[in-house]
Amino acid sequence: MIARLVLLCAALAASSLAGAQVYPNGPVRLLIGYPPGGSADFTARVLAEDLARELGVAVVVENKPGAGTAIASDAVAKAAPDGQTLLLNWHQAIVRSLFKGQLSYDAERAFVPVSRVATGTTVLVAHDSVPAQSLGELIALAKANPGKYNAASGGHGSAPHLALAAFEAAAGVKFTLIQYKGGGPATQSILAGDTQVLFATSPAVMGFIKAGRLKPLVVAMRKGSPAIPGIPGSEAAGLPAFESTFWFGVFAPAGTPATAVRRLHQAASAALARPEVRAKIASQGMDATPSASPEAFAAELAEEGPRLEQLVRSLGARVE
Repeated sequence: MIARLVLLCAALAASSLAGAQVYPNGPVRLLIGYPPGGSADFTARVLAEDLARELGVAVVVENKPGAGTAIASDAVAKAAPDGQTLLLNWHQAIVRSLFKGQLSYDAERAFVPVSRVATGTTVLVAHDSVPAQSLGELIALAKANPGKYNAASGGHGSAPHLALAAFEAAAGVKFTLIQYKGGGPATQSILAGDTQVLFATSPAVMGFIKAGRLKPLVVAMRKGSPAIPGIPGSEAAGLPAFESTFWFGVFAPAGTPATAVRRLHQAASAALARPEVRAKIASQGMDATPSASPEAFAAELAEEGPRLEQLVRSLGARVE
């Protein structure tokens, strides 16, 4: 009888433990550090739809813009490490470099990598009031009129911010930087004529380029991008030293169980393998690029971090 009770207790304990390890056990929140309308928002919503299908629970995208994604990052860093709250973001090395000593969370240790999601580049566009029809003409104008033209940026440390800084360094020009809280507001500023040039992720501007409302001058890749046809790369445009790409990945709070991280990676990989998901991402000028494993993503981050930190330092891109 005692033996039976021991076995029963053991079975109940195992059952309870197994139940506690079930993931996910409710809706999943996917936070991004930008407002609606930009590439991060687009990528998050495409991913969330298929993650929900793979995980069998609702995946809700929440926009928490501001402070170069530090607000959203802080919220996820301080969330329960159960995999129910996730972050879609670029490399934390950028935020760490921009906000030296000012972050309320440990950008180096606060997250566990899950998977890279998509990789893309930016497009330089100009307002119709700018009398330049090519990149060379814009560079000549900017050199003759330093600081005259306003450049919109989609936030401190964003891909457009770093692309602008890299372009200024490569071309030897200087614009007056106007920061906005995302690609959507930045695009609205150039459409209104409040700013004259903008590096933007393609989802934010391709519709306006096709409608003839913005002039595309260069894709921030040396050879251009097959996903963004008809716009020259930096080599063809006459500035081969210039290139700037970006990516988005999924992160969970540090301490999230490995089983949950692996389940999330599996779900993300399955979602990004779907032809319709890849087509949606490609239609916005990006490529679906899931990591082989969480460990592989972590290794990529470790290798890339020092280079990005050096880039931010060398370009002087920082929060004033």
